[in-house]
Amino acid sequence: MSVWDRPEPPHPPVPLDRGSIIAAAIALADEGGLAAVSVRKVAARLNAGPMRLYGYISTKDQLFDLMVDEVYAEIVPGERPGDWREALRGLAHRTRQAALRHEWLADLLGGRPALGPNSLAVTEATLAALDGLADVDTVMRAVETVSAYFTGAIRREVADLRAERATGLSKRDWQRASGPHVTKMLATGRFPALSRAVHDGTEVAAEVSFATGLDWVLDAVAAKLARPAG
Repeated sequence: MSVWDRPEPPHPPVPLDRGSIIAAAIALADEGGLAAVSVRKVAARLNAGPMRLYGYISTKDQLFDLMVDEVYAEIVPGERPGDWREALRGLAHRTRQAALRHEWLADLLGGRPALGPNSLAVTEATLAALDGLADVDTVMRAVETVSAYFTGAIRREVADLRAERATGLSKRDWQRASGPHVTKMLATGRFPALSRAVHDGTEVAAEVSFATGLDWVLDAVAAKLARPAG
């Protein structure tokens, strides 16, 4: 039985419900990442015995499913998007914002589809915005392409944030510390393209890079949707 079909136990002796379990698990993950989440730790947070939680969930993976769906409530569009580009752009930016609030989400993005009610609501709103623009397979590939872009970009950004905390060095500090080695390697002449990128490229903020790449992907999707079938 999936966690979504599992009924809550009736009349527990100590007040406990699925919502409080999810909230406790998310709080633990926000504080210490997914490694900080276990059935035992969630139970301790709620001052309940671990066995009590097994009336609501069977595995830690089910707990993760519940956590992800709770965060997907932050990603559901508040109103119907004006067009498909707005729908996909909004999905990407809301997912990024949710992942920056809950960094552990980046570790659970991608893979098999999330099947909770909020996750399904996000998928429904996204597909509805593209409905009728092309055959269903083309629509699915379009959504998968945009999702693959923002999932990878979000994971990279979160990895940078974690590295900064782990090392105590900001991105600029890390670049400064790595400068002598990079300068020496570029001086060999073996990396001319990289040298041009380092010396002539413009560094932009993470949100600007994310938005720019997203627009390029959406342009490519638009070209595909405009192409006659055949």
